[in-house]
Amino acid sequence: MPDVRLASPQGKWILLTTVLGSSMALLDSTVVNIALPRIGRDLDADLAALQWTVNAYMVTLAGLILLGGALGDRFGRRKVFVVGVVWFAVASLLCGIAPNAGVLIAARALQGVGGALLTPGSLALIQASFHPDDRGRAVGLWSGFGGIGAAVGPFVGGWLVDGPGWRWVFLLNVPLALMCVPVALRHVPESGGEGARGRFDVLGAVLGASALALLTYALIEAGGAGGGLVVAGTAVAGAVAAVAFVVVERRRSEPMMPPDIFASRQFTAVNLVTLCVYAALGGFFFLAALQLQVVVGYSALAAGTALLPTTALMLLLSARSGELADRIGPRLPLTVGPLLCAAGMLLMLRVGPGASYVADVLPALVVLGLGMVTLVAPLTATVLGSVDVARAGLASGINNAAARAAGLVAVAALPLLAGMGEEAYREPGAFDAAFGKAMAWCAGALVVGAVVAAAVVRRPPPGCKRPECLRHGGVTAPPLEGEPVRKRLD
Repeated sequence: MPDVRLASPQGKWILLTTVLGSSMALLDSTVVNIALPRIGRDLDADLAALQWTVNAYMVTLAGLILLGGALGDRFGRRKVFVVGVVWFAVASLLCGIAPNAGVLIAARALQGVGGALLTPGSLALIQASFHPDDRGRAVGLWSGFGGIGAAVGPFVGGWLVDGPGWRWVFLLNVPLALMCVPVALRHVPESGGEGARGRFDVLGAVLGASALALLTYALIEAGGAGGGLVVAGTAVAGAVAAVAFVVVERRRSEPMMPPDIFASRQFTAVNLVTLCVYAALGGFFFLAALQLQVVVGYSALAAGTALLPTTALMLLLSARSGELADRIGPRLPLTVGPLLCAAGMLLMLRVGPGASYVADVLPALVVLGLGMVTLVAPLTATVLGSVDVARAGLASGINNAAARAAGLVAVAALPLLAGMGEEAYREPGAFDAAFGKAMAWCAGALVVGAVVAAAVVRRPPPGCKRPECLRHGGVTAPPLEGEPVRKRLD
């Protein structure tokens, strides 16, 4: 039984290293959007390159995060966590010194691999290390510090972009890793790795990631000039990879994503809501950072600071929202939450040239933040309550991967749907017009999510009271469940 006490020196070191490791990935998911206009200007990159700067990371992270959890179970969670931190830091260094957009995009894809290794292990290490009497408080502290990091991330990113330069958004991860790795090796006990047999579902992971990458490429390149045959061929290849993924997962005895988990109508419905919600949020945070800088004329620091209310509200109010949802059930919060988010995005239509922060930007972000507060905790609780306890880690991993996949598809598709050209982010008038159309699409996706929740979601057993569910500051995906992820071997 784990016996490390939180008050002990070892307990404090374990908490520190897991917070540092998870903060690397969490910060990266929130600060890069702020740097995009400066990256595009310095590297002479078009809109497609900026989309890939975000999506190259998301493709590998979403495609491999389930495999990353299984690797930790098989070979040791500390070992895989440390490898992930080192991998992430090296990839961040490559991002920071990238001479052109192509190198930056490739390095971002490598970053996603590192994120898939370290993200599942961070919370699992706490669960596997601390004495049961201290585990809840340790997870609460981990969640709280992570939420603070997510809240201040855009501010820090804006300060770096306007100060030392956008490259430091990535280079900042290197000293964090240099602090994290020695502490992990010295103070964190190893866990996992006992009794695992068989091979990993590598084929499933490769097919899933390939389908995401190919379909994302087709969506992004469809908005450019020419390449119609290549786009069509890539889209067909992506669809074939997606079908092959489903076939492989159905035929394997213990696949990475067991199809039978979707036999739960509740689980399937909540994942549909997740797809709608996080597609809208992913698209919003990608485009809002550009809108505030390109159209409104904010500096990177001002744009990052402007976005603080959303994550701050989540950090401050998620626990109360989760407690309320546990009393009244998830159906109403999962219906009202997306509708509030949709209203916030429609309020962003007022944010154009000469917009006032207090009168125009802040109301939209507060309404959006209240919508996120309303839905995130009950969404996570409903996912965990819709499957057997033994499959909670798997269910949470699937839900987290679905959210990230939805976000990357939205970043790829929204500029196409809104009619943004390759140089749109350099033309304030054209970008403003397209931004309005994109917000309408995002609001529509959220309304669909609300309708699904109202029609299908029902009250599960008593909800998730775990601190990682209730104190959550991330905006790109719901929190991962902290229990060790079930081995997914074939």
